[in-house]
Amino acid sequence: MKIIKKTLKWFLYFLLIPLSYLLVSLLFASITIDSKAATSSEEKSIYLSTNGVHLDIVIPKENLDPLLLKDLLNTATDHYLSFGWGDENFYVNTPTWGDLTFSNAFRALFLKSSTLLHVTRYSAVRTEWVEVKVSASELQKLNTYIHQTFTRTTNGSNILLENQGYSSLDNFYKSNGSYSCFNTCNSWVNVGFKESGIKSCLWTPFDFGLLNKHE
Repeated sequence: MKIIKKTLKWFLYFLLIPLSYLLVSLLFASITIDSKAATSSEEKSIYLSTNGVHLDIVIPKENLDPLLLKDLLNTATDHYLSFGWGDENFYVNTPTWGDLTFSNAFRALFLKSSTLLHVTRYSAVRTEWVEVKVSASELQKLNTYIHQTFTRTTNGSNILLENQGYSSLDNFYKSNGSYSCFNTCNSWVNVGFKESGIKSCLWTPFDFGLLNKHE
């Protein structure tokens, strides 16, 4: 009987951790930072894209800072570039959710690891993207935030992972930071919005936190 009680007690402790994480996440995601009414100065459009779990920031190529754009592979027909950040092992070894393993998920969430920026190119706006109006100043700050996330060589060039994209329209680049359950791909997007003065959450590890602010 004592063994059963002890086992039940430890089970409840372990159950409390994810429940607490979820509740705190929902609470912090509901708190809005830099919420303001749209003004005439908010003249540029960027977009939020999600695959249902993972957020990307999509910026028209014409609105990318030349410093950010110069080392990114792109062609004349690429008019929009999306930027997503995440764990390197997870990105490279989990191209689809069908490839997800417990080991890859555990390493991404709880172990210190290298990270990548995933850059995807588009020729036109997708209907499922969520439009976000920003001012020129906010757009410049967001460009700077993304630019500073790239890891660079001693001569200042981005570090491209050769032949690691999922298709001919995307590429991976080495990036700064370490992914965790407290610093997720969606947290990276949210921090970028927050530091740029764009409406954001206090903190959110999930995509819906930021999407709900702009839909």
